[in-house]
Amino acid sequence: MYKIAVIPGDGTGPEVVNEGLKVLDAVSKKLNFEYTIKLFKYGGEHYRKTGELLPDYAFDEFRTFDCIYLGAVGDPKVKPGILEKGLLLNLRFGFEQYINLRPVKLYPGVWTPIKDKGPEDIDFVVIRENNEGLYVGEGEFQNKGTKDEIALQVSRNTRKGVERCIRYAFEYTRKRNKRKKLTLCGKTNVLTYAWDLWERTFNEVAKEYKDIKTDYTHVDATCMWMVKNPEWFDVIVTDNMFGDIITDLGAMIQGGMGIAAGGNINPEGISMFEPIGGSAPKYTGKNVINPLAAICALQMILEHLGEAKGAAMIENSVMKVTSEKLKSLSAGKMGYSTSEVGDLVIKFLK
Repeated sequence: MYKIAVIPGDGTGPEVVNEGLKVLDAVSKKLNFEYTIKLFKYGGEHYRKTGELLPDYAFDEFRTFDCIYLGAVGDPKVKPGILEKGLLLNLRFGFEQYINLRPVKLYPGVWTPIKDKGPEDIDFVVIRENNEGLYVGEGEFQNKGTKDEIALQVSRNTRKGVERCIRYAFEYTRKRNKRKKLTLCGKTNVLTYAWDLWERTFNEVAKEYKDIKTDYTHVDATCMWMVKNPEWFDVIVTDNMFGDIITDLGAMIQGGMGIAAGGNINPEGISMFEPIGGSAPKYTGKNVINPLAAICALQMILEHLGEAKGAAMIENSVMKVTSEKLKSLSAGKMGYSTSEVGDLVIKFLK
């Protein structure tokens, strides 16, 4: 019996999550596993009504679940940054979800802006450190408001935080068992403190994984090669900021936000899975948004829970839908409504 906490979120979040839950119900019946869900209405509307983002008691309740399924965060009626920090980052940091896991995979039938590249070329994973770096929120102003103003933003990296991320990346590369190659993405030539720590730790841990090939690329070169030769990559590990940037590039080369899903992982605790795209408020209630990213996030949940067969069923079905049915991944241009795409995924489950 799996317990899944569901935060549908803002905008079109509830619509895409609903399709994911439809698929979950269909898979569970085919494979005979049981689950329960509980909806939590945290998000923009809840904040505007109550002034509450994420109460302390919510963390205790979430700890009774196996994972969290998140729809989207973002409400145009709420000042930017409030929901993202108060809800999304609060969950990531509060549950020490120190791994951000982002598969970058081009499915058959999906258009990519990279000329002459296909599904056989774009299939890698980015592992982003998720709790440290520039996102810890440390810094200060000096002489604020004057001509001599200085703004300091601290990138905090600890040996513990860096090493556990790198070890996870090596283990994941071994388990993925494809090219068995792990690339460290950084900026050692300029950011000499943080990336000295990252590089030393990477090289030390690599000695324990003789079966894994390793290499290093600067982050700017990584962006270049992701576009020119994405087939070079198997698994990439990097810090919080660089990971945030290159995964958005990854989403574009795999066809767009409509197909991109990710996980915020605590291997020993509560993990959270979500579609990468935003809440797309202008499409709310129109039944035209693409739900495949949310369905792919549901696939990641099943893989995380150990239901590998169910995860494979969903991925194969999504690939059949993209290759045979959809005209586009863009909202309103798919040739099907949001709910019809969910129905198609269920139809092709085998």
